[in-house]
Amino acid sequence: MAADKSTRQAISEATEAARSALSHCERTPGGGKPDPILVSSGIRRAFGGIVAVDVDHLEVQRGSITALIGPNGAGKTTLFNLLTGFDSPDTGTWSFDGRSMEKVQPHRMASLGMVRTFQLTKSLTKLSVIENMRLGAMHQIGEKWWNGLLPYRWKTQEQEITERAEELLNRFKLDHMRNEFAGSLSGGQRKLLEMARALMTNPKLVMLDEPMAGVNPALKQSLNEHIRGLRDEGMTVLFVEHDMDMVHDISDWVVVMAEGRIIAEGTPDDISRNPAVIDAYLGAHQGQSLMADES
Repeated sequence: MAADKSTRQAISEATEAARSALSHCERTPGGGKPDPILVSSGIRRAFGGIVAVDVDHLEVQRGSITALIGPNGAGKTTLFNLLTGFDSPDTGTWSFDGRSMEKVQPHRMASLGMVRTFQLTKSLTKLSVIENMRLGAMHQIGEKWWNGLLPYRWKTQEQEITERAEELLNRFKLDHMRNEFAGSLSGGQRKLLEMARALMTNPKLVMLDEPMAGVNPALKQSLNEHIRGLRDEGMTVLFVEHDMDMVHDISDWVVVMAEGRIIAEGTPDDISRNPAVIDAYLGAHQGQSLMADES
């Protein structure tokens, strides 16, 4: 009981710290943050005559959970791809933790502490769950072929990686699937595996692209708790989501996109009352409540 009380207290303090840091921020698109970990300026990406992303400025506060929302086709995933190196902007600059990310490859971004998941999970289906986890670890000695010929060079590190992987599988309640093929997992379990594998890099910023897509209701609450847990351990979370109940439940700050631009920022309560956001969603969703579960 004492441990449970201590955990609840820690979570409460982390939540309060994140929201207190954002409490005096401007509720305007592109407003500054007191301690941004991710900053982008002038990011633009067009496909032919269609401008998918045209973001003047965006800052993501360190140690917070920020939701990126908007109607379908707003440019959310494209912006994710641009910021994580899976696509290149036509113009613009962006930095992570004070370092420019222009021309940095995705695997280098991961080694610097910036990782992401995908709407469609990227697990290696013919490998076991534990093997998928091991692959997520960075700077493995045995990856160089000459070290691979000398087991004494990599055996100790591999054991440490396996222990870390098993800790995460236990945390995400996937330990019973340790030796199963990743392809045998359900959609929700694959989401958990991808999130757990991302943590093998010990990241500073975790970017989640629609973590609730295709997840059954029984696993949604578990995913919510895991995302809160990332923030409570000092990580920053930026996630794209259509499940507005989840957005209102766990996010400290919300950024709204429509037609490639950021049209609003603020707390979940601010966003639910913002006329520009309501207009964007009414036009796209035929009168559904902004805080209704859209998935």
